[in-house]
Amino acid sequence: MSTALNHPFFLAEGKRYFTFPLYMKAKFGGRYQKVSVDAGFSCPNRDGTKSTDGCTFCSNDAFNPSYCSPEKPLLQQIDEGIRFHRLRYRRAGKYLAYFQPFSNTNADVSTLRKLYFEALSHPDVHGLVIGTRPDCIDDEKLELLAEIAEQYLLFLEFGIESCHDKTLLRVNRQHSVADAEDAVRKAASRGIHTGAHFILGLPGETEEDMLSYSAFINNLPLNTVKFHQLQLFKETMMAAEYAKNPASFHLFSLEEYTNLIISVLELLRSDLPIERLAGEVPPRFLDVPPWGNLRNDQILQYIERKMEELDTWQGKML
Repeated sequence: MSTALNHPFFLAEGKRYFTFPLYMKAKFGGRYQKVSVDAGFSCPNRDGTKSTDGCTFCSNDAFNPSYCSPEKPLLQQIDEGIRFHRLRYRRAGKYLAYFQPFSNTNADVSTLRKLYFEALSHPDVHGLVIGTRPDCIDDEKLELLAEIAEQYLLFLEFGIESCHDKTLLRVNRQHSVADAEDAVRKAASRGIHTGAHFILGLPGETEEDMLSYSAFINNLPLNTVKFHQLQLFKETMMAAEYAKNPASFHLFSLEEYTNLIISVLELLRSDLPIERLAGEVPPRFLDVPPWGNLRNDQILQYIERKMEELDTWQGKML
């Protein structure tokens, strides 16, 4: 293996993994702040298309900002979101409308076109981030997204969650690993920036199962990836399952999760930007308290310090 691959460029930037801000700076010239919007979409795993129960872990309210509500017009949500982020992030100047809750391609193409271009009509919005499921996309929708991507920044995020069909079945995901691979490859073949989201710690998965995520990800044409630790949200089917049989779950300590995510990163190709290493939601949504109420930036600092102590980095073990 070449020296360049053994010592990737982000080490010279003082980072132990390819961070999303580094990627955005290199590829697009700087920071773009995501502004969440709720366009009132449902999900084929909730609306009866595939199921009415949803995924056992799902709680969209936990991730939805207070300004985000489908009762408000999209442009009002964007205005309120920009005001919120300008107070929190002084340097934010360019924004991406983030269609986040539920499955944001779960409509006919004419409806999607109207909503996407309405968000893009906002003078401060430079592009879109669209979160969806692998089984909620088709050729016609991908053609629309490819059209938008020719004019604006566009990031398509697939919730894949696990690379093991046994796990997807257990959490009532209602799609297969093959569905996810097919969706990612079809989107990437059209030049669409494609990302994926995974949850580490889903019930029934061993450490070996979770370490295999890296090889699965490495073999896909992904542009970015997100990781979250498993969190138990109140009033979900998974929280009820945990209450009945806590022995079937392993909820990580911060130290355990840090060791696991470092091992996953060591096996991950070094040219893949990492959007997120851990999840953070308001503690009031959680059945089991988070790690000492640490904020996400504190968790990232902890992980990076451990990587420095171990003198390791993303891709080192490939």
